[in-house]
Amino acid sequence: MIMSLIELKNVRKLYESEGERVVLENVMLPLTIIRGRNGWQREMACQVLDKVGLGAKGRRLPNQLSGGEQERVAIARALVNRPPIILADEPTGNLDSATGDEIMTLLGNLNAEGQTIIMVTHNPENAAFARGIIRLKDGRIQA
Repeated sequence: MIMSLIELKNVRKLYESEGERVVLENVMLPLTIIRGRNGWQREMACQVLDKVGLGAKGRRLPNQLSGGEQERVAIARALVNRPPIILADEPTGNLDSATGDEIMTLLGNLNAEGQTIIMVTHNPENAAFARGIIRLKDGRIQA
């Protein structure tokens, strides 16, 4: 679970570190590291890829994907372990608005299922998804 908490916060860095693995293997990796190799990892990874709209791209390499698709793979990789807390630092920052809306809807659905999500964003539309907002200004929490 710790790996998943860190992954969404550092999506690009972690995604690029696994550039030789196809998308499906990238998403399966946290399951393999934490729980060992079993047959169910592939099915779980496929389900999460479907949730982020990339189910058909499981056999592609990172360099065969757009920047937005790479971001969604990284998000899928962070979600695959169903961590109790997701730390999302600008999760839609590199996505077009339609894909960003899909990811925000996905995060909203996960939250409705009981998933805790802590998100940093400069986008007021993304902030509107939040149940609560804490604002920082000049390094200080605003009341």
